[in-house]
Amino acid sequence: MPKTADIVWNNCLKIIKDIVEWQHYKTWFEPIRPVEIKGNILLIQVPSQFFYEYLEEHYVNLLAKTLKRELGKDARLEYRIMVDSGNNNNKPLTMDVPANNIKTYTNNEMDFPLVINNPVKNPFVIPGLKKMQIDPQLNPIYTFDSFIEGDCNRVARRAGKTVAEKPGANSFNPLVVYGGVGLGKTHLAQAIGNEVKRLHSNKVVLYVSSEKFINQFQDHSRNNAINDFIHFYQLIDVLIIDDVQFFNRAERSQDAFFAIFNHLHQSGKQLVLSSDKPPKDLDGLQERLLSRFRWGLSADLQMPDYDTRIEILDRKMKNDGLDMPKEVVKYVSYNINSNIRELEGALISLLAQSSLNKREIDLELAKKVLRNFVKTSSKEITIETIQKMVCEYFDVPYDKLLQKTRKREIVQARQISMYLAKAFTKNSLKTIGEHFGGRDHTTVIHSCQTVKDLMDTDSLFRENVMELQQKVQLAAM
Repeated sequence: MPKTADIVWNNCLKIIKDIVEWQHYKTWFEPIRPVEIKGNILLIQVPSQFFYEYLEEHYVNLLAKTLKRELGKDARLEYRIMVDSGNNNNKPLTMDVPANNIKTYTNNEMDFPLVINNPVKNPFVIPGLKKMQIDPQLNPIYTFDSFIEGDCNRVARRAGKTVAEKPGANSFNPLVVYGGVGLGKTHLAQAIGNEVKRLHSNKVVLYVSSEKFINQFQDHSRNNAINDFIHFYQLIDVLIIDDVQFFNRAERSQDAFFAIFNHLHQSGKQLVLSSDKPPKDLDGLQERLLSRFRWGLSADLQMPDYDTRIEILDRKMKNDGLDMPKEVVKYVSYNINSNIRELEGALISLLAQSSLNKREIDLELAKKVLRNFVKTSSKEITIETIQKMVCEYFDVPYDKLLQKTRKREIVQARQISMYLAKAFTKNSLKTIGEHFGGRDHTTVIHSCQTVKDLMDTDSLFRENVMELQQKVQLAAM
């Protein structure tokens, strides 16, 4: 009994399944359909021109060996390639070509000349450009130069630089950057892309939000073109996906991204992902995806500290050619501590009001304009607030401040805290002493006098105390 195309192909698949990785098997072999056997030639149908080219480049030897086991040493393979005719009422156009030998394009009924410049639908194509010359979807203003480094983002920023310098050839693959709203995830992700384009002009870079990715997948799914969608993304050298947490509402998009992720990672391509949470806390994502997110580095972005916020505003003003009194910059930096986006928004609002009202920017205008951003009513400063402020300033553990240690840096921080507590709170000397490990009022008096004496004789000490005084004043505004 002669072998049918289905039997021959199924026997080939049994061998291939044991050799090829499971996901590659699902992506590249399950969509293939056996058509017919003509003598010693097996004709198989593949979904697109790109699919055919990929099989020829990566799996032609495997296909040849398995087919010869079924049909003998003279076995040959031919492809029937599906081509979108653009008309749902007509029979789909196809082209029959032998393996390793591209011939004339035809359909099932007659010779039909076709010109297929880009059979894989490219969602980001720039009209007039060749295949894979795509728009990377990057904003040129997002660079590493404009991304201020601080303790809050140092690990993420430096990892991003490493990725940009050696995309795919580093241990940070994937690089997952996570943090709250407005902390610079998109800025850093796009800075990586822009730096890759600057250093490696031959690399194909693409930045895309998860929402756009999902919408594209759904469009391709409705048009029965999922393979084209996956194949397009598998051609990217550096793929940057923003806000991957939104994949939790798109199960089938996760399947597509899983295939893309595997292919890119195994091909030495670079993946950069951003999220509002670390991978371990992402709900609704497939465990197989989360496990791959943990292969590389997860780096968090935190709210910048006070000094970094000042530097961010200074850089913003310098880039925009703006000028503002230092006390106003400090006021804005101290009081806007939610995220960078709000910090920059406050600056823009202040400058706009200054221009519209034709008045100089001062602290009074800042308080008036920024009512929507900060609470400008007078606040009561507590001893605990001052203690924590001083500890943060000198990088001293809070619990050490209350202990009976004679280490110079601890003693000095404690004395300054007592001095500021006396100046900015209504508490008695006895109450202040009790907040420092049960010390009595005489210790508070001695500490305050010591601070005054040192301010008269030590210029650096005086500068530190005055800066702390300004911080406390700003906190009270």
